[in-house]
Amino acid sequence: MTALIKSRTGTARRTYSRWASLVVLCAGTLMTILDGNIVTVAMPAIQNDLGFSGPGLAWVVNAYLIPFGGLLLLAGRLGDLIGRRRMFTAGLAVFTAASVLCGVADGRATLVAARALQGVGGAMTSAVVLGMLVSLFPEPREQARAIAVFSAVGAAGGALGTFLGGALTEALNWHWIFLINLPIGVASWLAALRVLAPDRGAGSGRGADYPGAALITGALMLTVYVIVGSGDRDPAAGALLAALALALFAAFAFRQARTARPLLRLRLFRSRMLTGANAVQILMIATMYGFQFIGALYLQRVLGYGELLTGTAFLPAPIAIGVLMLGLSARTIGRFGAHRVLLGGLALIVAGMALLGRAPVDGVYVTDVLPPLLLLSAGFAAAMPALTGLAMSGAREEDAGLASGLFNTTQVVGGSLGLAVLTVLAATRTERLVDGGTAQVAATADGYRLAFLVGAGIAAGALALAATVLRPARA
Repeated sequence: MTALIKSRTGTARRTYSRWASLVVLCAGTLMTILDGNIVTVAMPAIQNDLGFSGPGLAWVVNAYLIPFGGLLLLAGRLGDLIGRRRMFTAGLAVFTAASVLCGVADGRATLVAARALQGVGGAMTSAVVLGMLVSLFPEPREQARAIAVFSAVGAAGGALGTFLGGALTEALNWHWIFLINLPIGVASWLAALRVLAPDRGAGSGRGADYPGAALITGALMLTVYVIVGSGDRDPAAGALLAALALALFAAFAFRQARTARPLLRLRLFRSRMLTGANAVQILMIATMYGFQFIGALYLQRVLGYGELLTGTAFLPAPIAIGVLMLGLSARTIGRFGAHRVLLGGLALIVAGMALLGRAPVDGVYVTDVLPPLLLLSAGFAAAMPALTGLAMSGAREEDAGLASGLFNTTQVVGGSLGLAVLTVLAATRTERLVDGGTAQVAATADGYRLAFLVGAGIAAGALALAATVLRPARA
């Protein structure tokens, strides 16, 4: 009897420790995801206060995305080598310190530099989270529940960032959208040191391919730079930079195939699930990130909403995502399978973007914005946990950190791609109509409608790819 009580007590402690660790991982991730979207609504206030030009203002976002996307893969691999807990806590410290620098910035250069440092800390934190989560919850049913919780925090955090950005900017000022990270970051860092179990990693001398790291980091940073700056650059210069990025990728692949201790084991890409899930994610995140950015602009520039009202209009999204992911995702995946749930979620995303493609100039929130917003939220709540599980199922335990970094990298690439393509399309359409004599507001609304319809097409491509590539093998 005593042994049984000890066994049950030990099991309970381990279970509590694992779920407490999940809370810490979610808190650290929430901070980085909030920061990716919280600046969207505050951009006009930042522009007025610091005197950014139109193209220069984009670098408040781009300065974060470029190091974040470029360093995820390297940070994931280093987490496997030196310990994921060590990488996670170091990233929290860097991100929190950079947030304070952003909050006290009084000049354009200072803010952009601090945002870049935030991107470094965000990459260090985010790259290893999925690998730690999969290690904590190896049993499939519990892993599905943990991934649902993690995905709910991430997805809801993106929409919640829009609300907080509007609320803090209107109630206080834009500086507080960064300073709010200080208490969250300090609490998460202290909790991580106390709750997360130490791990030694494979050792910094094993697999530390620093030339390969330089090649892939340069290639990824240049890729994100090419994507996010495509609307402000001469096409010939953009083509040259894209060719240089491809050359760096090729050099990296050549080195990884020949070096004894590669940074990225190319056998990872032999996994149909891992490769296919990352490809699907690029298209899905391109759609969702484009929707969040352009949707906020539609509410402000077409319907005339202020910062707080815009943020409030997005508030149903995190609520719906959180309820659906926590209450239904794991059960639904367990009953119908990840592939079917993913297809259903992507279909809802296509429908939501298609509905937004008819958003009128004199739109009403309850009839023209809220229904597609709820469709997109439900679709993302279904698709993201299923896609995450499929991606991580294709990686071995020793590659979990690297696979996590890869999955987060494709999120950034997809978000950057969606932001660049859809905003350029909307702006080009608007300028053409204004030059033809159309009123500014009507032309702006037409440009956004085009972006939403193209987003629906991108989501349809993700649906078709998932239906064919991620189809489970027959027994």
